[in-house]
Amino acid sequence: MLFRRRPDRLRRPLAVTASAALAVVAAALPLSTPAAAADPAATGDTTVTVNASAGLGIVGPTALGANTAIWDSSMNDPQVTSLYRAAGIGALRYPGGSYSDIYHWVDNTAPGGYVAPGTGFDAFMGTVQASGAQPVLIANYGSGTAQEAADWVRYANVTKGYGAKYWEIGNEIYGNGVYGNGWENDTHADKTPDQYAREVKAYATAMKAVDPTVKIGAVLTMPGNWPDGIVAAGDSADWNHTVLAAVAHDIDFVSVHWYPNASDGDQSLAAVQQLPGELREVRDLVNRYAGADSANIGIAMTEVNSNSGSGAFTSRPNGLFAAEAMITALENGVFTVDWWDTHNGAGAITTVGGETDYGDMGMLSNGSCTGSVCEPAVNTPFAPYYGIKALGALSDPGDSMVASGSSGSEVSSHAVLRADGDLSVLLLNKSSTAPHTVDLRYLGFTAASAAPSVQRWAPGDEGLVDATGTATSSSATLAPYSITVLTVHPKPGTGSSAATVGAPGAPRTTSEGGGTVTLNWPAAAGAVDKYEVYEQLGTTVQSLGTSTGTSATLHNLPPGTRHTVNVLARDQAGRLSRPSVPLTFTTGTPNDSTCTVSYQLTAGWGNGFVAGVVVSNLGPADINGWTLDFDWPSAGQSVNSWWNADITAAGQHVRVTNGAYNARLAPNGGNSADFGFVGGNNGANPPPTVFRLNGTVCRTVI
Repeated sequence: MLFRRRPDRLRRPLAVTASAALAVVAAALPLSTPAAAADPAATGDTTVTVNASAGLGIVGPTALGANTAIWDSSMNDPQVTSLYRAAGIGALRYPGGSYSDIYHWVDNTAPGGYVAPGTGFDAFMGTVQASGAQPVLIANYGSGTAQEAADWVRYANVTKGYGAKYWEIGNEIYGNGVYGNGWENDTHADKTPDQYAREVKAYATAMKAVDPTVKIGAVLTMPGNWPDGIVAAGDSADWNHTVLAAVAHDIDFVSVHWYPNASDGDQSLAAVQQLPGELREVRDLVNRYAGADSANIGIAMTEVNSNSGSGAFTSRPNGLFAAEAMITALENGVFTVDWWDTHNGAGAITTVGGETDYGDMGMLSNGSCTGSVCEPAVNTPFAPYYGIKALGALSDPGDSMVASGSSGSEVSSHAVLRADGDLSVLLLNKSSTAPHTVDLRYLGFTAASAAPSVQRWAPGDEGLVDATGTATSSSATLAPYSITVLTVHPKPGTGSSAATVGAPGAPRTTSEGGGTVTLNWPAAAGAVDKYEVYEQLGTTVQSLGTSTGTSATLHNLPPGTRHTVNVLARDQAGRLSRPSVPLTFTTGTPNDSTCTVSYQLTAGWGNGFVAGVVVSNLGPADINGWTLDFDWPSAGQSVNSWWNADITAAGQHVRVTNGAYNARLAPNGGNSADFGFVGGNNGANPPPTVFRLNGTVCRTVI
């Protein structure tokens, strides 16, 4: 078995306190210091706006990753090492997807599978070290033991001193047949998520007894993707809720995979818009079960590709998808995103946009053939490699991802404020036929007059090429199906590089109440004049106030609302630092409300679900006739059919009216009204956060 084929899956106002409260600043401010010059007149068909003060997180050393596999005889080729380094790949996952659950590291065997010569653990670590990367290792859950995993940690980190940090427990264990679809090896008699959770705890205990510094990862399903929401016979909850309820205080990260399984390149690119909501739901689940430990639990997307079994893989659309999906994941809290995979093997041969697509899920050719059609020479880069290499050109570890947005649906943008003060902007033209001219606008950053450096991957280019001179800091023309990376220098004396203070540390909430949240952050380096707290509103920011200390209390926040904030430090000369990493939180609902609403998912199948709702009147007055209003958090959610009530919907807003037999709600919780519905979801399926009974905000119970 030279390459791996995967079965198709089912898709289914504020006061800020130092010691005293300060007044709210309610206007949306661009945070440009000093004030930016007037924007030049627009000449393009699309405007891209970048706000260097709205931080999305720091690029870590493991941000860009790739999967490697023991059945790949070319995985340790010196040319592969050079290609990894050139693309900025900082994480290598081993020993290879589902093979991980049949693999025994000590003798480099995988009973029932093929192991290529020269692919043992030490050989792999040679490639890791030569690449300047870090390993992401998968301990054998399917046919292994906690002791075997602990012995691997001992060999790797004590005997050999490799310092291997990240260890997943198994691969896609939810694919062990417990939900009816089985591709993952699992020899445990008990294949439930409860058993997986028990074993994760045992693995974590054994492995950390050898090396307390290792980071242990548990496998989750991606929200909105099969088998999310499915409760197997005899279980009390689905995979994610069962596992996290048991292990949230024993693990250091969670691992998810994402294959949108779209039918063509344009649909794959469009599917990326689902990722932010799905990753928010992962974070919300971790927050729910880990509590105060949540801040120490990362999210790893250890496999991603546009499809999981068949599709266009080596041609240009998948290169665009690789760039768009991987940077979007990083912007939404993932610390490593690992492409599936380095080499894979030829599949169905098609023609996409005039070029041959070899149906190969690898980023590099392995030289295999389908019939009489053979791939190019081994290690020839395919389109996904160039998409990933463009991300390597966009940023380095330690740079800050910042907010950007495009006025046109066919152009997407992503931006990074570099540690040296430069601003790099990735522009992706998703149209296969139409060029686009982009006007660039900056907030919180003043561009120098010098031309930016430009790197481009466009039709006709031999990989990612230097195209300096083809764009200015305010305008760029994008070829169809292309990626362009501009690096713009700041005007001398401006920007975060001119500030004498560093970025504040990561803010954290320390208490949350009805409409009130308190947060604090580690102090910034240097002589800070004051700290400023800003809420992100797309590519603009809203000033929430200033503080001379390192804490803030936010008052009068609407119930059930999500907020993303950054903290910036201002030095004695009035210059702003780089933004802190973002903090996202959702306010609760009032504990003293005169009504409660319980919302529970009772069944799911990835792209659909059944929900039950119970409404109670805790007030002193009788209610005879009621309406219940709520909004879906995700645009892909809907109500399809219902019972015990009448339901209407307009966009994401839903109104429920009592049925014939449950119109009366007795005072003081004397009775309850229940109803239910069958819903659909395209992507994330988070619960609604706010329910209003006859206009009153209720206390929500999830």
